[in-house]
Amino acid sequence: MNISVIIPTWNRAGHITAALQSVFAQTRLPTEVIVVDDGSEDDTRTRVLGEFPEVRYIYQQNRGVSSARNSGIRAATGDWIALLDSDDRWQADKLALQCRHLEDQPSYRMAHCDEIWIRNGIRVNPMKKHAKQGGHIFRHCLPLCAISPSAALIHRSVFDAAGLFDEQLPACEDYDLWLRICARYPVLFTDEALVIKTGGHADQLSRRYWGMDRFRIHALDNILSANVLGPGDYAAARATLLDKLAIVIKGAAKHGNHELVRLCRETQHRYQPQFAQASGARA
Repeated sequence: MNISVIIPTWNRAGHITAALQSVFAQTRLPTEVIVVDDGSEDDTRTRVLGEFPEVRYIYQQNRGVSSARNSGIRAATGDWIALLDSDDRWQADKLALQCRHLEDQPSYRMAHCDEIWIRNGIRVNPMKKHAKQGGHIFRHCLPLCAISPSAALIHRSVFDAAGLFDEQLPACEDYDLWLRICARYPVLFTDEALVIKTGGHADQLSRRYWGMDRFRIHALDNILSANVLGPGDYAAARATLLDKLAIVIKGAAKHGNHELVRLCRETQHRYQPQFAQASGARA
């Protein structure tokens, strides 16, 4: 298995060294490691090139994490793509175990694993709703992001079928991609915590953007429109979309965001026509 590791980063010189050290400490080394610097203004370039000369370093103007990941995927030469966020780390046998399991079950085109969560330097236990699964997990992916990018190992043919990260989404871009992939493929799950996932940083997208369900609504609308879902998965996705629309409409109305209410109601009307009739009756 030829594996290209893709690490997007932006102004995280204080984290990138640990991430890269965890890659080069793997018991099964990747074919190549690509760092895509999304317009950093700190000393990321100096640290990467000075400490890890074997890394392929790509610099681009700041266009967001989706663009950075996509740039790395397009530049990669490996048949398999392993994603790693620059503030996360891998356990030493992460790639070895995933490769072994994929070699034992070669029909799978994507794998992921469990993870350890660190928040503000303290280990925390994920809630039951964050439990990871394998197999046909499309419906498990509907409520929230069910796969960590840093845990994913993906055959490049999957991107040909499902597409790359949506560069128009400022957040929940991973949620969007997992829906598109899991609608088409089962996922192999390694039930071991092979990723150390850190959080609590001020620059995390979940802190920069309020109402993350706005972006999940966009992703759900897209997958429902793609004509790739069977009846059961379509019904489950539609129900999730309507639930999230109701939540966002309530919050937007409370804060006087009338434009967001209007946009969400338009989507609501497309998937549940009685809303259109009710709004017409009120008018």
